[in-house]
Amino acid sequence: MSEIPAGDIPALLLRTLPESAESLAERYGMPAEAAVLTEAAAVDLYPLLAECFTAPVLMPQLESDTPDPELLARCWDFVETLTAHSLESVRGAAYFEVLEQLLNADGLVEAAWPYMGERTRARTLTMLDFYGVRLPGINGR
Repeated sequence: MSEIPAGDIPALLLRTLPESAESLAERYGMPAEAAVLTEAAAVDLYPLLAECFTAPVLMPQLESDTPDPELLARCWDFVETLTAHSLESVRGAAYFEVLEQLLNADGLVEAAWPYMGERTRARTLTMLDFYGVRLPGINGR
């Protein structure tokens, strides 16, 4: 599969996770289907991820007592696409607006781990090592 152009990431978010539609519409003041085609969404990757994916879709699932495994699989497939991207700006947005957010509460990395792809796991291990965080079963010694 060929790499998605960075400007198409907002549309990929909506296609992969229609659960993000309400947040996209709210952030850009128009229907989500139109919002993802705007230049603002294309160049706004950090806030787009934070406000339309991580906070409203991913985190509630990771914090839930009864998460939806299919939704979490789609979330992490989307993140894997970002972490595998050739542009550092795209990988960086995923790192800062998704992976680092897992450190905000106990148990989030562990909840996400089974759904992560290979590249996302590697980036997560780098993040945990950078912050000196040890988690049994993931990078604990």
